[in-house]
Amino acid sequence: MLIDSAPDPDAPSGSRSGFQHDAFVYADDEEFVHRAAPFLRDGLIAGEVVLAALPEERIALLRKELGDLADEVTFIDITVAGRNPARIIPLWADILREHDGRPIRALGEPAYPGRSAAEYAEAKLHEALLNVAFEHSGPFRLRCPYSVTLGLDPAPNHPALACQPARDWDDVALTLFGAPLAGVPETAEQREFGLAELTGVRRWAADRARSYGLPADRVDDLALALHEICTNSVRFGGGRGTLSLWTQDRSLVLDIADRGRIGDLLVGRVMPPTDSLGGRGVWLANQLCDLVQIRSGETGTQVRLHARLD
Repeated sequence: MLIDSAPDPDAPSGSRSGFQHDAFVYADDEEFVHRAAPFLRDGLIAGEVVLAALPEERIALLRKELGDLADEVTFIDITVAGRNPARIIPLWADILREHDGRPIRALGEPAYPGRSAAEYAEAKLHEALLNVAFEHSGPFRLRCPYSVTLGLDPAPNHPALACQPARDWDDVALTLFGAPLAGVPETAEQREFGLAELTGVRRWAADRARSYGLPADRVDDLALALHEICTNSVRFGGGRGTLSLWTQDRSLVLDIADRGRIGDLLVGRVMPPTDSLGGRGVWLANQLCDLVQIRSGETGTQVRLHARLD
């Protein structure tokens, strides 16, 4: 099913030389295949590089429908590669570099069913940031399936579906990036920290993670990510910060808040140059954690690290 009053994303949408970002909503497996398979097949016929980043069950449906043609499609399990939505833009960027100059056609389902509320929030931000990251890319057409069961409207973050195609997509992303995350629960444990407390805070968080049953290797990953983010608070966030810790949706959550402000919408999604003063810690946290949420605005910055407990 198409979104009411939205233009048909299968219709021509202008130049094929840059980034095209659209979506469709499907009610069931049959409708998904009906919309997705011809999109991939047309790309193969046109000689494009064709990919599909989807949950395994949707990949299986397309393999069956495409038959021998499926061998020409690169399939990616989005529940692994994109479990943390912040890793998806680097994935597409790597593919664009690998196939420099060749037209890319891809399906991507970052908001797949079964995600937590926090993950859906990050998938929404990710969809907005795609328009910033690839605004000046080579020929790249990305279509995003959305299950109707989610009740999500993809139109605001997909230029081909938006009512105002000429919108400033930086402003759209900035509105989401600047909106505070949901409040820290009253039951959360908290620690204030500055430079002198960095080591102690890291040890305390690692001890709490172990007490919740996080495996030893995951404790090390989370502790390293936390140290990087807390160090950023000391260096760029006014010299101090607040760490809050709680569990939610089968995850251990560590929230780091400070008075700083991040101006780079793509922080942690683009590897910073070696001579950069910041950004590498956020990049590292995105690789080590199951989910990383960042919001930054007039009231300061929040970085929320999630580590799954199951």
